[in-house]
Amino acid sequence: MPATPTIIGALLGLGTQMYSNALRKLPYMRHPWEHLLGMGLGAVFVNQLVKFDEKLKEDLDKMLERARLANEQRYIDDDE
Repeated sequence: MPATPTIIGALLGLGTQMYSNALRKLPYMRHPWEHLLGMGLGAVFVNQLVKFDEKLKEDLDKMLERARLANEQRYIDDDE
């Protein structure tokens, strides 16, 4: 599973660079180092995006748990 975001990011970076070259009507593999740089940046970007999403889910779960406890406390205290 951890390899999937890296592969997707690398393909995203490669595709972006090739698309950029195509728009400018240059050869697809004009500067190979730009493709490697794009692949690396794409892989880092997608991995950071996955980490951010996981952290966001954890924070949401914590907030929902705090809200649930606050609601329970409010309604339990009112009944007594």
